[in-house]
Amino acid sequence: MTFAIIKERKNPPDRRVVFSPLKLKEAAAQFPEAKFIVESSDVRIFNDEQYRDAGFEVKEDVSEADVMLGVKEVPVEALIPNKKYFYFSHTIKKQPYNRKLLVAMLEKNIEMYDHETIVKQSGARLIGFGRYAGLVGAYNGFRALGIRDGLFNLPKVENLPDLDAVKAQLDKIKLPAIKILLTGTGKVAKGAKEILDHLKIKQISDALYLTATFTEPVYCIADVMEYNKRKDGKVGDKFAFYKDPTPYESNFMPYAAQTDYFIAGHFYGNNAPYLFTRDNAKQEDFKINLIADISCDIDGPVAATIKPSTIADPFYGYDPQTEKEVAMDAKGAITMMAVDNLPCELPKDASEGFGEMFLENVIPAFFNNDERGILKRAKMTTKEGTLTERFNYLKDYIA
Repeated sequence: MTFAIIKERKNPPDRRVVFSPLKLKEAAAQFPEAKFIVESSDVRIFNDEQYRDAGFEVKEDVSEADVMLGVKEVPVEALIPNKKYFYFSHTIKKQPYNRKLLVAMLEKNIEMYDHETIVKQSGARLIGFGRYAGLVGAYNGFRALGIRDGLFNLPKVENLPDLDAVKAQLDKIKLPAIKILLTGTGKVAKGAKEILDHLKIKQISDALYLTATFTEPVYCIADVMEYNKRKDGKVGDKFAFYKDPTPYESNFMPYAAQTDYFIAGHFYGNNAPYLFTRDNAKQEDFKINLIADISCDIDGPVAATIKPSTIADPFYGYDPQTEKEVAMDAKGAITMMAVDNLPCELPKDASEGFGEMFLENVIPAFFNNDERGILKRAKMTTKEGTLTERFNYLKDYIA
């Protein structure tokens, strides 16, 4: 079986890759029955020469391969019929802008495996760039704080070589006595927590966070059962909430009254209550003035996220009274960081981490008869040009 690392063709260019040269070498050693080739690319964080030096053939045409490994959506005209493809297709939530892509894959009899659909039996994701989104997102929030309040000037992550360099920059700053709230417990939140812990900010309990004042920066992590409560006053249950969040309402306002900097690292499910609404943000006791919305659901649970921002222009202001975009440092505004492709800023580390997960969870499935059912669960479309049973709910989307 031949695997190809394909060139990223989406604009703006994405420099990430499924396997670094080193990790690809490891994969080739672990699975001698597999052949790995690399499509030539001028945008990848690792250049063609580095793959050649690691012993791989780099070619302009990789159509001989059976399995195509990419990161972002492949343009319709670049899809090769009758192949297996792995990439983030952004179609599983019926995203309107990629409907044509899913239709094209069915027409070209492509077997599609979306990175987002590579999950355990429980549904928990096995691979992704979440940790790197969390790392970059939390750092960017501090960068906004420094610029807005004239405290310090952190460089952009994209101008730094790797995560070690990012952390070295954080060693140079001194923070005021702010209260920081982090929501979530997944990979994104863990990445953000890594930044907070590197800065030696003290983590405190909810009870202390909500009642005490401090002379140094502190942070608190709130999970879904902390910032949501049952409408009937009964004790909430996390797993019942995930199944059906409709009996719940937001309990976020006590946190909003105590928070300066909010890092949104939670996963937001369908029908879950919004954390705060536009009306909530108008209230006098709403104290949040800086948000790093890593989850980045537009007009969603974080009402101040009215648009995504970009790596080139990462910050904007949200005026709660007018509900309009303003300058990031406008009086009374909430400073927003809502970049929706954060891991792109740290392509080397993100690619190395991704390759580790992909080698551990996906490549073995091709050679052990898919004993964990990973490929079976992840497969969206078939060689016959049909949706698999698991993804049949997309029928009306493609119709």
